[in-house]
Amino acid sequence: MINELILRNRSYRRFKETARMTHDQLLKLIDLARLSPSARNQQALKFMLIHEKMACADIFEHLAWAGYLKDWKGPDEGERPAAYIVILGDGALGRQFDTDVGIVAQSMLLGAVEMGFGGCMIGSIKRDKVKKIFSIPDNLSIELIIALGKPAEEIVVEACIKGDVSYWRDENDIHYVPKRSLEDLLWH
Repeated sequence: MINELILRNRSYRRFKETARMTHDQLLKLIDLARLSPSARNQQALKFMLIHEKMACADIFEHLAWAGYLKDWKGPDEGERPAAYIVILGDGALGRQFDTDVGIVAQSMLLGAVEMGFGGCMIGSIKRDKVKKIFSIPDNLSIELIIALGKPAEEIVVEACIKGDVSYWRDENDIHYVPKRSLEDLLWH
């Protein structure tokens, strides 16, 4: 079961924009984050939910989508995420968020896959602009944004060749993701 969820949990960048996500569905994902392990049990992360069309459009303009796809500026209209979860670090509760951010992001994405959705972790963010648009206070730092929706693209996991991990798309717009072999990951 977990293997299947992990294999279906890809970095989707194109979505069926008409397939909306409800506030309750997003709250279920936040609850998975809440129940996830936290370094020192600090629980210093906060979450901002964005699922209304105008707010989704506002945040979209301040995100970068696929560094290896140099000629692609991100999803076209009609392919954009239905929702976003902004992961915020609360400086009043702690200062080190890296471990917790990865844990909760993976928990939420696996939950999204289980619900029939998919997502993409986005770290390339114009943070100052997003903070201003959504009036995020100074004690909260934007750590990561998760784009969510109903996937509208095919992603194929393939073997990594000669250490090249660059993802790519073919002439049919199928997205290929090279993965290193299990043997390559083991230290002898």
